[in-house]
Amino acid sequence: MGIQDWSENIILVDLPQEPGIGEELKTVTEIARDRGDCDVVVDFSSVDIVTSSSLSKLLKLRKLLADCEHRLIFCNVAPATRGIFTVTGLDGIFELADDKFIALASLQIVT
Repeated sequence: MGIQDWSENIILVDLPQEPGIGEELKTVTEIARDRGDCDVVVDFSSVDIVTSSSLSKLLKLRKLLADCEHRLIFCNVAPATRGIFTVTGLDGIFELADDKFIALASLQIVT
């Protein structure tokens, strides 16, 4: 799918379907760690379900960004995936937006 620099301090990630999510998240985490000064928007448009392994990687990415006072925003999250976030108690931890334009706008307003 793809990882792109939306701006100087925002990375936009279009996640693939499982089983490719894990590798994409690993790459994004490495990029965010190397850059150190960025927010990340993750677009779930192509994702219909996530595995526990992918949830773990999402939590690691969130911790990395939160430790640097940066934001991780998910957008276009399917109802089944939102349900997984709710059942696991992660709906209060992850920041969700309806679409990538709303997510990007919220980062640019705050920044």
